Amino acid sequence: MNILIELVSFAVAIGILVVVHEFGHYSVARLCGVKVLRFSVGFGRPLLRWVSKKSGTEWTIGALPLGGYVKMLDERELDASAAGQSRLHPDELAQAFNRKPVGSRFAIVAAGPIANFLLAIALFAGVFAGGVEEPVAVVAAPSANTAAARAGFDGGETIVGIRDAEDGGHGDSAPIHSWNDLRWKLIDAAFDRRSVMLQAKSGVGGAVHDYPLDLSKADKRAVDEDLLQTLGLDLGGTLQIAAVEPGSAAQRAGLRAGDVMRAIDGHRVDGVRGFIAAIQSHPQQGVTLTIERDGGRRDVAIVPDAQLDEATNRKVGRIGAAMATQVKTLEVRYEPLASVKLGAQRTWDISIYSLRIFGRMLTGDASLKNLSGPVTIADYAGKSARMGISAFASFLALVSVSLGVLNLLPIPVLDGGHLLYYSVEAVTGKAVSQRLQLILQRAGLACIVALSAIALFNDLTRLIHF
Repeated sequence: MNILIELVSFAVAIGILVVVHEFGHYSVARLCGVKVLRFSVGFGRPLLRWVSKKSGTEWTIGALPLGGYVKMLDERELDASAAGQSRLHPDELAQAFNRKPVGSRFAIVAAGPIANFLLAIALFAGVFAGGVEEPVAVVAAPSANTAAARAGFDGGETIVGIRDAEDGGHGDSAPIHSWNDLRWKLIDAAFDRRSVMLQAKSGVGGAVHDYPLDLSKADKRAVDEDLLQTLGLDLGGTLQIAAVEPGSAAQRAGLRAGDVMRAIDGHRVDGVRGFIAAIQSHPQQGVTLTIERDGGRRDVAIVPDAQLDEATNRKVGRIGAAMATQVKTLEVRYEPLASVKLGAQRTWDISIYSLRIFGRMLTGDASLKNLSGPVTIADYAGKSARMGISAFASFLALVSVSLGVLNLLPIPVLDGGHLLYYSVEAVTGKAVSQRLQLILQRAGLACIVALSAIALFNDLTRLIHF
């Protein structure tokens, strides 16, 4: 059943994104007076086909739903006569794409990615206006020697604001609405290696204190991985045992499902990562867990079993208990105008983040594991669809931004490659020769095939790993 949901969700997501992208090309082409011969969603043998009587455009749905295209009237795709004359009727010449001014051709090609960005803004705005449940930015007790620990966090603080530290901490503070909001703002600061001052309060109605977080020496690779985890910032809440494996150290110690974890050896613990790290650091070494059960607290002595970690080839501790964190959430809702503004800001942030990650992948400063293919997209499409319309809309907006950014890259065969040709033509007054375009097209195709192969390999690696 899950596979069916993933396939249907993937088909719906790709269908919407392709239609929006290609309709951007189509609508601007029509506005510029270009005749559109075919609008196709999908490739391969047409499953459905009809012709518009008004425009003469053939609309088709292909058997392979992994893209689409708009075919426009273009002399270059027709055989010229021996005399070198166009085969088009004189009345059709004015409707040919190649006969349009460079500005019109630029606008037609750019309209596809722009349509994806506009879709993302609309989807994000709808989500923000409709309200979305997000975790409150409560910090779990950080591990020792992390940036969060050095900043002074003890765990349980709620982050409510952020500002740049370079101005002495006296500049305007931007509010933090949720954990996701905190993550985006820290990613932005880490990219620029800006140190920040986090404002947080402890308890209900507690005073707000400043916590300096030094990002001036942020590891480049940490930004494209889990930045908050690298900084020692973990989402805090109520850490609870969800299940206990039979015959495990947890069962031998008398732990039960529903027990609330409060401390390890007297140190507060309220995040899954911190708890796992503490247990893993004590293979076959006794620790004392402070738990809460039936309204009372008690100490439980436990000796974690030793297990070989294949990733590090060393023994780590394991107690055989599934942990779950119950986090505090709030409904984040904005006024319509503010939602559109925030939707545009989120689209911009994701676009810049995507470009920076791609640039760092080219220079080797970021891992190629960031590339994802259709398998991963289908997986997340299914997961977001099961979570509800708001989560699916957010997922769709994210992929729409990625599609827009990808198509704007100056790679021949992509929209960005054609925009590069037209930019050269606008500056020099001469079109890029067909021979050079053909050579670049082949190079661009090889680049796309290589990227697709890496993305598919990453998909399969994740699939096999899980």
